[in-house]
Amino acid sequence: QVQLVESGGGLAQSGGSLRLSCAASGLRVDDYGIGWFRQAPGKEREGIGCISGDDDSTYYKSSVKGRFTFSLDAAKNTVYLQMISLKPEDTAVYTCAAGGCTLSEDDYDYWGQGTQVTVSS
Repeated sequence: QVQLVESGGGLAQSGGSLRLSCAASGLRVDDYGIGWFRQAPGKEREGIGCISGDDDSTYYKSSVKGRFTFSLDAAKNTVYLQMISLKPEDTAVYTCAAGGCTLSEDDYDYWGQGTQVTVSS
C-alpha cells in the first residue's frame, strides 16, 4: 500500500521559513517524480513544482522560484520542500504527490493528505 505523509507545516511569520517533508512508503521516491501542490482558501489547487527521482532535476513555478527548494533523500525515502522568504500568499494546504514531474494533477498517481502552512503578515 502506497502512502505519502506530509509533515512540517505550521505557522510562520512573513519572511520566515519552514521545511516540509513528504515521507513515502510502498514506493521508492527515486523511482518517481514527486510533485508539490498547494491549495489556498477559496482557490483551486495549483502545482508549484516537482523533483525527478531519477536525476534530482527540479522544476519550480515562477511564483516560488528562488524561495522554495526541493530535495530528495533516497535513504530516508523522503522528499523535502524548503521554503524561505515566506509571504502571506503562501498560506495554503501543501500536498505531495508521486507520478510524473509536471504541474498537472493528472500526471500523478499517489497523493498525500496535505499539511497546512499559514504565514502571518
